[in-house]
Amino acid sequence: MQGGHMAIEEPFRLSSVLTSSKSSYIPSLTKLVGTLGPNSRSIETIEACLNAGMSVARFDFSWLDSDYHQETLRNLRLAMKNAKKLCAVMLDTIGRELPICNQTGKAIELKVDDHLTITSDVSKEPSAEFLPVNYSGLSEILKKGDTIFLGQYLFTGSENTSVWLEVLETNGQDVICLVKNTATIAGFTLMHVSQVHASLPNLSDKDKQIISEWGSLNSVDFISLSYTRNVEDVRELRAFLRTNNLHETQVFAKIETVEGFKHFDEILQEADGIILGRGNLGIDLPPEKVFLFQKSAVYKCNVAGKPVIIARVVDSMTGNLRPTRAEATDVANAVLDGADGILLGAETLRGLYPIQTIKIVGRICAEAETVCNHSVLFKRIRNHVGEPMSHAEAVASSAVRAAIKVRAALIVVFTSSGRAARLISKYRPPVPVFAVVIPRLRSTSLKWTFTTSAQARQLLGLRGVYPILASPNVETSGASTEESGLKIALDHGISVGLLKPNDRIVIFQKVGDSSVVKIDELPA
Repeated sequence: MQGGHMAIEEPFRLSSVLTSSKSSYIPSLTKLVGTLGPNSRSIETIEACLNAGMSVARFDFSWLDSDYHQETLRNLRLAMKNAKKLCAVMLDTIGRELPICNQTGKAIELKVDDHLTITSDVSKEPSAEFLPVNYSGLSEILKKGDTIFLGQYLFTGSENTSVWLEVLETNGQDVICLVKNTATIAGFTLMHVSQVHASLPNLSDKDKQIISEWGSLNSVDFISLSYTRNVEDVRELRAFLRTNNLHETQVFAKIETVEGFKHFDEILQEADGIILGRGNLGIDLPPEKVFLFQKSAVYKCNVAGKPVIIARVVDSMTGNLRPTRAEATDVANAVLDGADGILLGAETLRGLYPIQTIKIVGRICAEAETVCNHSVLFKRIRNHVGEPMSHAEAVASSAVRAAIKVRAALIVVFTSSGRAARLISKYRPPVPVFAVVIPRLRSTSLKWTFTTSAQARQLLGLRGVYPILASPNVETSGASTEESGLKIALDHGISVGLLKPNDRIVIFQKVGDSSVVKIDELPA
C-alpha cells in the first residue's frame, strides 16, 4: 500500500459541497454492478436500472434455479433494447457455501446464552435447539472456542438475522454451541467457518452444471468465482470454461476469506479481475484490518491493470431510501482508492429501492471522481511500470497524460480486442473513454461471422470505459474505419452532454502496425 500523497486534489474548497452535483445524465466513471432478483427483474425496473447507471447485471445462483434466471435474462435483453444500452452479464458461482437445511422456511428465534446443536443429521427438524447442515465433517474440524457465524444474508449485516456461536464441545456428528446474540433466522441461512471452507471443493458439481448449461447457453461475459482460495481455483475454472466453449468468458476471482487473502498476488496474476467480497472477509478478518486489505488489494490491482470491484457498501439501503453517512463515505473512499466498480448485492436483489440505490451510489461515485487526484494515480502506476515500457503501454500512458495536460473532455480509442482500452483505463484518466469496438471477421466451418459484442460488453467492467459497437459495414465498405467510428463517438458524446464546442478530444488509434495519439478540438 502506498502513502504520502493526497487522494483528493488541493486546494479543495468546502464551498463546493453546496454546489450542484454532476448531471444525472452523465454516468460516473466507476462502474455499477447490480444483482437482479425478486425486486429488480421486471423489464421496467431493469430498464430504469440501466438508465440509472448499471453496467453489469449479476446473476446469483445461490438463489432459485436456472429457469428463473433465464426469464430474468430475457427481461434484461428486452430492457437493453428499450434503453439502447449495453449491459454485461456476470454469473456468480455458489462455491463453498454451507446452507442450513431448513426446508420448512419457518422462522427460528435464537436467544443469547442458549445452547444450540449444529448437526450433520439432515433428518432432524430445524429448531432453536437443533440446526442441520449437509456437511458430515463439521465436528471433526471444530474444537472448543471456535466461532461460527450464521446469517440469512452473509453479504448484508444491517439486519437482526445474523448470529454468532461459540463452540462448547463436539459429540459424534454434533457440534454444541453457545448463542452469543439474540437473532431470528428464517429462509435461506448460511454458515461461515473458515476451517470448513478450506476442505470443500471450490467449484461444486452444481456450479459446473450451471456453467455448462446456463452459462454456455447465454455466453456469459464474466464469472465471479466465489470463495477463491488460490491460483489453482482460477485455473480449474478456466480449464472447465474451455471444455464448454466459453473461451472468451472472463474470470473475476472473489476474495472473501483469509485463505484468498494469503494467496492474493498469485490469484491476481491469473484472474482477469478481482471482487473484494467484504461480507465474508469482514468475518474472517478483524474489523480493524479490513480497510488495510482493501487499500492494499486495490493498489495491487491498479498497478497490474486488472479491474477491481468492491462489494458490501450500502447494506442499509436494502430497506432504506438513503445510505448511512458511513456508507456514503465508504463508497467515496473506494473510488478515491482506485476501485473500478461497486457491486450491489442484496440492495438490488431484494432491496426495496433498487433504482434509487443505483442512482445514489452513482452520484456518490461521480462526486468523488470530481475531486480525485488523477495526476497522483497516473504517476503511481507509471512509476510502478518503470522503463523501458512496451510500445502499447507507452502510447496508452501518453494518451492519458495528454488528456490530463490539455484538460480534454474525452478520450476516443479504436480497438477490436479491447486491449487498447484496458491499457488506457489502467492509467486512470479523469475523463470518459469511448472505446469504438471494430468488428472482426471470424471464419467457422460454415460461414464468416463478425465478433466484437463480447469484447465490447466486457469493457463495461473497466473504470471510465464506455464501448460503442461500430457497424460491421465499416469493415466491408470503402468508408474509413476511423472517420466512421469517430463520428459515432463524437455524436454520442454531444447527445449525452459530455462534449460541447471547443472541447478537446484525445484520439488513440492504429496507423499501420503502430499506435498513435493525437489531440483534436470540436469546432465552435
